Amino acid sequence: MRNVFLAAVFGLAPSLFATAHAQDAGDAEAGRRVFNQCRACHTIDQGGRNGVGPNLYGIVGRPAASIEGFRYSANMRELGAASHVWTVDNLRAYIADPKAVAPRGIMSYPGLRNPTQLNDLLAFLQTQRAP
Repeated sequence: MRNVFLAAVFGLAPSLFATAHAQDAGDAEAGRRVFNQCRACHTIDQGGRNGVGPNLYGIVGRPAASIEGFRYSANMRELGAASHVWTVDNLRAYIADPKAVAPRGIMSYPGLRNPTQLNDLLAFLQTQRAP
């Protein structure tokens, strides 16, 4: 009986880990809808204009404060000068709590605290770049 229990537990473990990883991956189509919260200040079209905030097309992997001609806050320029890159992990921290990453930044968004929506948004942002 004990062997059956152990086999069941260890047999399920990989699928549980895969499910947890899949949840972290997010749903890009749902993330497109979450991005609507960002549209008041940001565009995401390739070659698109900047708004109050910079265009976010290609944000994943891009150095902070690197859009030519956009007027970044001093705090964001400092991040750029420190070679801060918008990795998925760095974006996750910033989108969840912008003031924790850039305390003197000017982004007024309070942060996205819902982990599912955050994962979905990050999945969407990862699709918004040239192949």
